[in-house]
Amino acid sequence: MSSVTRMANSKLPTRWGTFTLIGFEEKGTGKDHAALVMGTLDDNLPVLGRIHSECLTGDALFSLRCDCGFQLQAAMERIAKEGRGVLLYVRQEGRGIGLLNKISAYNLQDQGKDTVEANVELGFDADMRDYTICADMLHDLGVKQMQLMTNNPRKVTALESFGIEVTERVPLEEGRNPFNEHYLDTKAGKLGHMFKD
Repeated sequence: MSSVTRMANSKLPTRWGTFTLIGFEEKGTGKDHAALVMGTLDDNLPVLGRIHSECLTGDALFSLRCDCGFQLQAAMERIAKEGRGVLLYVRQEGRGIGLLNKISAYNLQDQGKDTVEANVELGFDADMRDYTICADMLHDLGVKQMQLMTNNPRKVTALESFGIEVTERVPLEEGRNPFNEHYLDTKAGKLGHMFKD
């Protein structure tokens, strides 16, 4: 049984092109998640896509503390250039700890903790995200194979464990700057993210 229900859809014009915006509701929590879709997805060909966890600070407030907003925009642009693809926007802020806890984690980072140490000090695992909902959204959309835009090998492993074949991991290295260098280095060193440098 799927963990999500498709609830609504509309057109979403953006500066890169017009996507179809599809809203899903997570059955267990009532949380809403979204898929941005362009072109045909259910033709049994690999789909260019990204799983993007909500990041209010990076996506909407233009924070330089992370690379999230840069990745979101780059992924949408690449899908639009391809003319076909999907971006899942999943409401799992702060690697699953929520916005208020994320702000508390930022405060601990201001005091010298790294992103993993801050989460742990607050009583959380380094990464609390659940990819079940992502797989169920992709199954609902008819996606069986993906060219996944990510630097996180855990996303590849998670999708494949739910029956989505990842035919290619497409690196998405965007937005490195003096404010997020330590954050990105921590993601590589402690969370296994794959960067060229």
